[in-house]
Amino acid sequence: MASNKVPNWRNHVLRGLFFLNFISLFFDNWTQVLFGELTVEVYPAVAVSFWAAFSLLNGIGIINPLRFIPILLLQLLYKAAWLIGSYWPAYRSGIISEGQAEFFWICMAGVGLNLVIIPWKYTFNTYIKYQHNN
Repeated sequence: MASNKVPNWRNHVLRGLFFLNFISLFFDNWTQVLFGELTVEVYPAVAVSFWAAFSLLNGIGIINPLRFIPILLLQLLYKAAWLIGSYWPAYRSGIISEGQAEFFWICMAGVGLNLVIIPWKYTFNTYIKYQHNN
């Protein structure tokens, strides 16, 4: 059976990504949640609440990066889904808003960083591959 060990340098890079996610989301979103600046519109409020919670999970991921890889998978999937389901149709129609153009680069960076940094062999063997327990 092949080793499922992740090199230390990879753990440090994962910690860096978790830290980047934590810092980029924590202050803006928790300020809105804690100080009553949250909008009353349902979907924007859900998004801010999600990102606030997501920032805390990324903070925990700094401590134990391998256990929190599913958080990075969630980030990869939601950003890829937004690019495919929201940005791409707007781009094809020629109706890109300023907000979409800005979020496009955030999503592209997030998808790219996750694709490069996630240890895919470890992730597959740990979270996806069926492990038979006898």
